[in-house]
Amino acid sequence: MTRSSFLKSTVAATGLVGAVQSLSAADAPAGAREYFEIRKYTLKSPEKQAVLEAYLKDAAIPALNRLGVKNVGVFLPEKQEGASVLYVVLRYSTLDQLAKTVELLSDTALQQQGAAHLDAPATDVVFDCVESWLTQGISGMPAMEVPAKGDQVYQLRIYESPTEKTAKKKIEMFNIGELEIFKRSGLNAVFFGETIVGPLMPNLTYMLSFSDAAAKDKAWGTFRMDPDWTKLKTTPGFTDKEIVSRITNIVLVPAPYSQI
Repeated sequence: MTRSSFLKSTVAATGLVGAVQSLSAADAPAGAREYFEIRKYTLKSPEKQAVLEAYLKDAAIPALNRLGVKNVGVFLPEKQEGASVLYVVLRYSTLDQLAKTVELLSDTALQQQGAAHLDAPATDVVFDCVESWLTQGISGMPAMEVPAKGDQVYQLRIYESPTEKTAKKKIEMFNIGELEIFKRSGLNAVFFGETIVGPLMPNLTYMLSFSDAAAKDKAWGTFRMDPDWTKLKTTPGFTDKEIVSRITNIVLVPAPYSQI
C-alpha cells in the first residue's frame, strides 16, 4: 500500500470519505478544505536547535517548496518548559500533496544542504522524536489565511472533546457564530483544523496571529465581553462542560525564515 492510499484509507475510517480528494494541488477547487500538518520536534538538547533550524531553513523548506508545498511555518514556544521543542506547520491542498513529501530524501540539494542533520551519527542526533498530527479545514474556514508580515505572536490552541459527536458540536459552534466573533474581536485566525490523524483525538486545532502580546490580550478581552459570545457560550448544547474536555494553549514566536 502506498502512503497516499494509506492516508486515504485512514481518513475514510474516521468517517470523512467525502473529504478525500485525488486531485493534484494545482487542480484543487477554490473553497476546498485544505489540510494542515503540525509537527512537534522534541530536541535532544537546546544546543541542537541551531542544527535543526539550519536544516529547516536551508534544506527542508526549499525542498518542500520545490514539491509545491508552500507556506511552511516554523515556530518556537515563547517560553520553553522542560525539553526544548520546535513546531512546524505545513499547508497542503490535497492528501496527494502530503503523500509526495516522502520524496524529500530523493532531492539532491536537500541531501547536501541538510547533511549536518541527515548524516549525524546515532549517538549525536538532533531530536528525540517528531510528533505529527493532520487536520482538515472546517467549513467556516476551509483554507489557511497567511497573516501579514510582522506578526510576532502566535497561539496554537487545541480543544479536546469528550466524544466524536461533541467534537463535531464544537466545530459547529465555530461555523455558526464563534468564527465571526473571533474576526471582529481581532483574533486573527491562520487556520482551523479538525484533527483526522494524530494524538489527543477527537480535537479541533487552530492557530491565531497577533502583532504583539498587547494586541493578543486586547483581542481576547474584546472577545470575552462580546454579547453574542456570552449568548452563544451559554446555549444548551454549546457549553464548555458539554463539549470541551481540555484546552491546550501554546504561545509561539515565528522563526525569522518562517513562511507563515
